Amino acid sequence: MAGTLRSRTRRNISTTTDPLNNTLNMDNPSSDLEIYSKEVLSSLIADNLPPTPNNFSLYFDRLLEDKSENLRKQIISMLELEESNDAENTIMLEQSLKKGFSSVKNILGVTANLYKNISLMTKILDRRKTELSEIDEKESAAGLIVSLESDITKLNAILKKQNSQMKIIYDETADIVKSVDNETIFDNQFGVYNKRYLLTKVKQEIALIGEFKHKSSLIMIELDKELKVNVQNEKAVMLMTRTIARLLLKTSRRSDTVAHYGNGIFAMLLKHTDIQSAKKASERLADLVSNSNFFLADREILLKISIGITNIGTSFTVEETIVSAMDAIQQAYLNPKIDFAVSLRNDEVIVPAK
Repeated sequence: MAGTLRSRTRRNISTTTDPLNNTLNMDNPSSDLEIYSKEVLSSLIADNLPPTPNNFSLYFDRLLEDKSENLRKQIISMLELEESNDAENTIMLEQSLKKGFSSVKNILGVTANLYKNISLMTKILDRRKTELSEIDEKESAAGLIVSLESDITKLNAILKKQNSQMKIIYDETADIVKSVDNETIFDNQFGVYNKRYLLTKVKQEIALIGEFKHKSSLIMIELDKELKVNVQNEKAVMLMTRTIARLLLKTSRRSDTVAHYGNGIFAMLLKHTDIQSAKKASERLADLVSNSNFFLADREILLKISIGITNIGTSFTVEETIVSAMDAIQQAYLNPKIDFAVSLRNDEVIVPAK
């Protein structure tokens, strides 16, 4: 199948008219990418292949080989904005994990030697104790004690050395584990992405918006504060927060990024989504949550969330964008009759929701 697909691609390259004519539109480079994408789609249709992501990706790369070097560089530079270096990060993590496993193996080896030497010391003490009980003369007993002291001194030196080795290996392993933890992108507590990954994706999206001029939004979600106060049960609040996380995953699109920002606050990066569409998504999410009942003992609790919405633009940093969404959550808190509020960051002013 792979060979057939490649042959079809090469045949198509030689017969398809090149709409770009290997020229560049420096004023609007994204238009070249749009034209080229249409060419790729036309090639797929001409070869009677379904335009699935895998087929499109394969044709995209194959057709690009016959374009001019300048055009290839231009398109590749735009595509690099979307790359997250996941493969490189995975390789680095695997290398760190292998070092970690090797260190753990060394720790086990040193531990085994420590156990062996401690067992040896116990046997020596037992043997010397037996010998000492059978001796009547003080001089012979004194000589035995000197010999025992020498044995213990030697073993003690060995144990100290192995203990130092253990500490060095443990510190190395701890550093490896810490470095791996600093590179993780997943929040195990809630089953979504973590804050580090969210900030990376928002930064990446700001760059993409600068290049392609589309609209994207960010929403922040938190379990309603009044509900937390009324429940007054930390374990129940945690279970409700995990329920919110599951509902976020359920309602999100594949292109959305769902992450735990921290302290039970979640975020959803809505790519290619303007504020009006973000409002509709928030309404659907609020309805989904409110229709999900939660039982605490014999008591039924209606879940409620507060949502803050903001736009993503090139004029503001990742941190400023996050703050804007958090400001909107605070506005939603102040009005218990609404589920969400909007805080728009424009070039000159922050426009809060009415």
